[in-house]
Amino acid sequence: MNRVVSSLRVAAGLCLPWLALLLVLASLRPLAIPDEGRYAEVGRWMWLSGDWLAPRLDGIPFFHKPPWLYWLEALSIGVFGAHAWSVRLVPALHAALTLVGMTAITRLWAGDLLARRAAWMLGSSLAFLVGGQYVNHDMLVACWISLAILCFGWSFASGERPHAGWARAGFVACALGILSKGLIGLALPGLVLLLWIAWTRQWAKILKLPWISGLALFGLLAVPWFVLAERAYPGMGSYLFGTHQFGRFTATTFNNARPWWFYGVAVLVLWSVWVPWTVVTLWQAWRGLPVLTAPKDATEAHATRLIHLRSLAWVWLLAILGFFSIPNSKLLGYALPVVPALAILSAMGWSVMRGWRGQRWLGRGLLVGGAGLAVVANHQAGQFIDRFSSRDVAAALACRAAPDVNLSVLGGYPYDLPFLAQRQAAMDVLQDWAGLAGVISDEWRTELLDGTRFDAQAAHVLKPLTELPARAKQSGHWLVVAHTALPLLSGELQAFERVFEGRNWSLYRSPGTPMVASCLP
Repeated sequence: MNRVVSSLRVAAGLCLPWLALLLVLASLRPLAIPDEGRYAEVGRWMWLSGDWLAPRLDGIPFFHKPPWLYWLEALSIGVFGAHAWSVRLVPALHAALTLVGMTAITRLWAGDLLARRAAWMLGSSLAFLVGGQYVNHDMLVACWISLAILCFGWSFASGERPHAGWARAGFVACALGILSKGLIGLALPGLVLLLWIAWTRQWAKILKLPWISGLALFGLLAVPWFVLAERAYPGMGSYLFGTHQFGRFTATTFNNARPWWFYGVAVLVLWSVWVPWTVVTLWQAWRGLPVLTAPKDATEAHATRLIHLRSLAWVWLLAILGFFSIPNSKLLGYALPVVPALAILSAMGWSVMRGWRGQRWLGRGLLVGGAGLAVVANHQAGQFIDRFSSRDVAAALACRAAPDVNLSVLGGYPYDLPFLAQRQAAMDVLQDWAGLAGVISDEWRTELLDGTRFDAQAAHVLKPLTELPARAKQSGHWLVVAHTALPLLSGELQAFERVFEGRNWSLYRSPGTPMVASCLP
């Protein structure tokens, strides 16, 4: 127990400077759309409505993913308020937990030197400093997948029998992985561990795992929400697991189609300056060379543990990247679960420089270079995001109207506007909804229409375009209109007054509608 506590303290100390930089960067960038605007608003709405069972987007059930992200966002918003930083705190803390867990377990498994190197490499990577602040489910599930693999792996490597406590921690991590993003929270650790156990011929240890207590912990954490949500919203399970788990894996109709080699590029981006050292350890493994981090007086058992750690990291990297390369839809964030494996492998590869006088200065230069690259990438991402943001019109709306006024949107869906404007009521979305059935695929209108099957009353916010003339004759109506739709709606909008023109959206009000003007100069 003392070794575990000591390792956790060392890991936390190594994590703190990188977490501090991560949180600073997280405060400087506008919400990206659609993902960050969508997921931040679902968490804010959960806090605002008090409905902790059903995630909702514009008041409509949103069962694309399980609720772990939204629960934590809602709690963070309750403590810190509804800001981009408060929702980014959730993935940031999961990134920190990944770093601490990897460092502590690697220290127990392979010693202090390798663990420190891996921690510095992970902390200075784009995966940690940029991926760790992005508001979606990817960093959360990456955290729990990584911790499950490490906990079960160290449980197997720590003795003749699997260590029961670490195995139970692995069961808990799998449960939280499922609550984060669904079945991959269990399937990917299981895939990696089974392949590794087969490679290292440790089959006999499987029967010695604490199956009864482990599965009890897993079921206690993972099962209740799915049971309660299915009972309240019949069909939720088949929609979440069928359409958005198996469907996305096998179908070719979803967005983000990428070639098979996409994740090779993803590793180059996320791991950037540390990629060469991963290549070095690949060469070491290919040549059958020993892991050089073992001290000269290391026991045979210690040397074997290092070889097992290296093999686990390689299986971890290749199995998960191979798994995600199968479906047509691919995203950069799907590669996040392999980053701790890259850190361990790169730390092993760095050992070839042992004894070289310049290694310390090279290491420091790469750390500064990695951090600098993250700062530049964060700034450039913010500039790019701002080209599509609705924060200018959201600020104009918040200045001119109360947060619960009648608001309609036309020509699109401004994902970040409700969060930024601190809306207290759902927006009406005006579209030709009747003509869209069976026509649209993987887009924002599908998200809203799909949700109405679980709550017909929530569908009242989906209004037909034919209601627009009537709103022009009544005071108290506000419109946010996409500039791309203005040529098609020029006639219908003549009866409204345009009160603000933003970069991508314009704000209108019906005749006689009063303005609050609470923050206008």
